Amino acid sequence: MDGIGDSAVVAARDLRVLFSRLRRRLRSLGVDDDLTPSQTAVLTRLWKEGASSASALAGAERVRPQSMATIVAALEQRGLIARAPDPEDGRRQVVSLTAAGRRRAESDRQVREEWLARAIQERYSERERRTILDALSLLERLTES
Repeated sequence: MDGIGDSAVVAARDLRVLFSRLRRRLRSLGVDDDLTPSQTAVLTRLWKEGASSASALAGAERVRPQSMATIVAALEQRGLIARAPDPEDGRRQVVSLTAAGRRRAESDRQVREEWLARAIQERYSERERRTILDALSLLERLTES
C-alpha cells in the first residue's frame, strides 16, 4: 500500500483477523443454540439501538430484505420481537424487542462478558491486563471521528 508503513499494514491485518476471531467466538457463546448467528445479531442490534424497520435492519446487517423478513419471522415466532405499524408511515412496520427478547439479549451479553472477563483473568497477568487496557485506550482513537 502506497505511503503506508509496513508496521501499519501488518497491525491492520492482524487486528482485523483477531477481531473477526473474537467476534465469532463471542457469538458462539449465546445462551442457547436455538438462534442462528443472524438472528442473534438482529436481537442484539434491537437491544442496543432500539426499535427499527425491517428494511433498516437489513441494511445495517447487510442482508437482503427477503433474508431479513425470514429472520424477523423466526424471532417473532419465538416471541422475542413484535411488529407494529410505524406511527409515521402506516405502510411500514416497526420491529421491537418483547420483554422475553430483552431478557434474552441481556442474558447473551452477560454470558459473553463473563466468558471474556474470566478468560482475561486466567490467561494474562495483572501487568499484561494493564497493557491490554492501554492498547484498548489507543485503539479507541480509531472509533473517534
